[in-house]
Amino acid sequence: MTSRRYLIGIDDTDNLESRGTGFRARTMGAGLEQAGIGELKGVSRHQLFVHESIAYTSHNSSLCLDVGVTVGREDELAPFCREFLLAESAPGSDAGLCIAPWESVPVSVTVYGRSAKDTVLTRESAEWLAGEEDLLLEGLTGDHGGKIGSLAAIGLRRGGEDGRFVWLKGIREIDGIMRVADLLATTGIEVIRGLDGTEAEASERVRLSEWTRPVLLDGSAVLLVEKSEDNNVEHDWQLAAREIVRGY
Repeated sequence: MTSRRYLIGIDDTDNLESRGTGFRARTMGAGLEQAGIGELKGVSRHQLFVHESIAYTSHNSSLCLDVGVTVGREDELAPFCREFLLAESAPGSDAGLCIAPWESVPVSVTVYGRSAKDTVLTRESAEWLAGEEDLLLEGLTGDHGGKIGSLAAIGLRRGGEDGRFVWLKGIREIDGIMRVADLLATTGIEVIRGLDGTEAEASERVRLSEWTRPVLLDGSAVLLVEKSEDNNVEHDWQLAAREIVRGY
């Protein structure tokens, strides 16, 4: 069945007592699949500017869903996402939603997303840009401040050089030691690379954990690894340290 690629940005759906926006993004993606609207390809997390003048719940990150929407069901995408967020966003949240076909996300939105990482932006700036580029951008709860992060999320995801994946096929189910070839064949991971840029060989083995989070580099889902510290005979590579991965 043919599909068309869409990006869905969401932001500020939580409060201090609730599950985070990452959980809602994964749940919404699963709901889209269950409804037959499309296939979830990945969910990426994008860190935005942390500043005293910006209201955020805990870390000021936004999420982007990468979805292959079944041709003929595109008109169902926005109503589904809107209804989900209205029903599931936590009390006190300022949920925002942005949706665009992959090919319709222009460079200007990627530039906007990059600026959201180190600049205090306004809701009005997001509204103006979305209007200029004819992108769906909505505030659904609270003061609609989530418009900024949801627009930034699709720009950063389209740019292909920012964020880490909180959902990708298979990454939440793997643990232990696996061959590189098997990881690439059974998950959504596209590249396994050392911190120096060296790609792991198909026959080599990687020590995984319950927190396996590929990052978005060169437009691909890249699993960052480091050579085993003690010449371990059981595996050649281990996951890069969490503090390194959290920097993306």
